[in-house]
Amino acid sequence: MSRAPRMTPDERRCMLVEATLPLLARHGLKVTSKQIAEAAGVAEGTVFKAFGDKDNLVRAALSRGLDPEPILAELAAVDMGAPVRERVGVVTDILRRRFIAVFELMLAVGVQGPPDEARRCRDDAQTQHARILAEVQRILAPDAGEFRLPLPDVVRIMRLLTFAGSHPLITDGQPLSVDEITVVLLDGMLRSDSNGGSTTC
Repeated sequence: MSRAPRMTPDERRCMLVEATLPLLARHGLKVTSKQIAEAAGVAEGTVFKAFGDKDNLVRAALSRGLDPEPILAELAAVDMGAPVRERVGVVTDILRRRFIAVFELMLAVGVQGPPDEARRCRDDAQTQHARILAEVQRILAPDAGEFRLPLPDVVRIMRLLTFAGSHPLITDGQPLSVDEITVVLLDGMLRSDSNGGSTTC
């Protein structure tokens, strides 16, 4: 049998980061280097050789978990030829999975670090949100005339509804599904035969 090719240092670090992310969501900052090594299928010494210490690995995993690039890649791949309702559903699913993953990570590890570090994280988050929302707006742009509100407002409401509907502390354990969010966003809550209880003067 031939040996599997040896990993480069960068490949080994990436492998350890990917193994660490689900453990962080499960155990928070109490995750041990031994648990990480077992999940990655390597000796515990490999963790220290690759990152120096567990804290450096945890920081790298958190950075990977908050990295917007995978989400931006998914948004870039949305089928622009699909009907607007289908595109809204796909985008909602992407945003919902992103929010849930970030919620789980943040709830597990809590808010750590000095004020300067917290400020940097907030600034980074704002930049990431702006890039994601710009991509969502691009996806919906061909149908901008079909919405009652300007497109930036539609995207803002879509993000807020998806965020609130996915947050474990807001939804009381009953998160909104992709279909529910899509229906509320595109159709509202009234039946098509309802006049909303309005009266004529």
